[in-house]
Amino acid sequence: MYVCLCHSVTDTDIRRLVRTEGVCSMRELSRQLGVATQCGKCGRCAREVLHDAMHETRSEAGCPALVAA
Repeated sequence: MYVCLCHSVTDTDIRRLVRTEGVCSMRELSRQLGVATQCGKCGRCAREVLHDAMHETRSEAGCPALVAA
């Protein structure tokens, strides 16, 4: 599904970045994909997908914030 129409970002793109690049914050996601940098309407959905993806790959991603959670 498309999360950010302005930058043509899908939930699959976000999940891939979490899994392969270890992205674990909206700031990193915005830098990598441009999510929530134009109209901002995708911010909430992008954050939800990011959090879901982080929890799915908890052991693989190695995000410090997830270890404490």
